[in-house]
Amino acid sequence: MDKIICYDNYPPLFALAANLVTFAIYALGAVILSGLGPLYAVIFLLYCLALEIRLMKKSCVDCYYYGKLCFSGRGLLCSLFLRRGDPQRFLSKQLAWQQLIPDFLLTLAPLCAGIVLFIMDFSWTRLGLMAALLVLGLPVTGYIRGCLACLHCRQRGLGCPAADLFKQGAGSS
Repeated sequence: MDKIICYDNYPPLFALAANLVTFAIYALGAVILSGLGPLYAVIFLLYCLALEIRLMKKSCVDCYYYGKLCFSGRGLLCSLFLRRGDPQRFLSKQLAWQQLIPDFLLTLAPLCAGIVLFIMDFSWTRLGLMAALLVLGLPVTGYIRGCLACLHCRQRGLGCPAADLFKQGAGSS
C-alpha cells in the first residue's frame, strides 16, 4: 500500500478545484434565491462572506496552514488580513454536528427556497440549478474534502476537530 502524502503546501490545482466548487455553490444558491427577489440573493451572499470570515478568524489563524497554501487557499489568504493565532487552540477545539448547521444552510436554504418556487412556478432551469447545487453540495464537496483535502492534510495528523468528528460519525474509533 502506498504511503499517503501530507502536503506542507497543497498543489495549486487542489485549491483552484476547491474554490471553483465553493463559489459555484454560492453562485447557484444566490441565483436560486434571487427567484424570491434580489434582496434574498444579496443576503445569501453576505451570509456566505460572513461564514468565510468566521472560518478564517476562528480556525484558519490557528491552523498549521496559516501562511501556507492549504486545500482551499484560506491559510494564505487569512495570513494577509489576520494575525497568527495559537496552534494549541486549534488542537484543543471540540466540534459537534450542531456547529455545522450554518455550513449546511449554504445548500439547504437555497434548496428549500427552490422547492417552494418550483411548486409555485415549475421551471426546468430551476430544477437544473437545484440538481447542480445538490450534487456540488454533497457528493462533490464530500469527495474534495475526503480525497483531496483531509486525506493529505498535515493538520489532521497533528489534531483536527473536524477529522475527529467525521471519524466518530462514520463509526470509527
